[in-house]
Amino acid sequence: MSTEQFLKYLQFERRYSPHTLLAYQNDLKYFVSYLEETYEFSKPGNATTEMIRSWIVTLMDQGLKARSINRKISTLKAFYNYLLREGRIEISPIRQIHMLKQAQRIPAYVDVDDMQKLLGDVPAENAFANWRDRMVLMILYATGIRLSELLSLRTGSFDFSGCTLKVLGKRNKERIIPFSYQMKEELQKYLRLKQKTFPQQDGDWVIVTDKGKKAYPKFIYRIVNQALSRVNSAKKSPHVLRHTFATHLLNNGAPLNAIKDLLGHANLSATQIYTHTTIEQLKSIYTQAHPRAYLKKGG
Repeated sequence: MSTEQFLKYLQFERRYSPHTLLAYQNDLKYFVSYLEETYEFSKPGNATTEMIRSWIVTLMDQGLKARSINRKISTLKAFYNYLLREGRIEISPIRQIHMLKQAQRIPAYVDVDDMQKLLGDVPAENAFANWRDRMVLMILYATGIRLSELLSLRTGSFDFSGCTLKVLGKRNKERIIPFSYQMKEELQKYLRLKQKTFPQQDGDWVIVTDKGKKAYPKFIYRIVNQALSRVNSAKKSPHVLRHTFATHLLNNGAPLNAIKDLLGHANLSATQIYTHTTIEQLKSIYTQAHPRAYLKKGG
């Protein structure tokens, strides 16, 4: 069976994002190429468990990290589960293959003082670019939304009377996120300035380029990178501000379930990674504050 039918199923029935679809497509493409080159076999639907294991070993030999390999395993699991549901196969060849163990990464985030520095100074002049860059940082940090969600924001996404934001997330799942009165005031000022700067703007996109066009991923990356460089952040992507949003909420006592809902995570396990940040913070506090923290073993 062609993998194209599976990809169409993900696109039209599961409504996966273009980014996710491309990842699935690339994973399947590399798997099919491996089957053809190694086994002269061009039917991934009929692949055996041994063929899949061999591919995984090859990926490990190529130096791919466990995280990347696990994503490819997930792609194959989804592919063969689809074939099972469609009655194309009777037994999944990947049923006995498990995910690789991987080190749990602690999300990079910006500390509170540095975020205050980034958002503390309101632009004195009414230069549109200054206000637009500020709103990119403020919205990402204040709401924790994803880059793709930021790019799709329209003026109507905001309920200014209730100070809430409606976001359409992954798999078309809608969620409501509250925001502060301060953000409301600054956002309304920014939108008025945008309207004045681009009275003939095509569409009502909230974040636009210097020419009034809908912003795109690289444009946002550039804004965030320049801003986080001012506070020497180790990582400088928009996702760092999403991590910062979640970490600051957790460190100030927000329940994990509430953070899960605000982030739009499908399950709690995806949100629990932020608890590791809190543990690291507690270790740091202990080391600095406890009288015997610096004593050597046996001391």
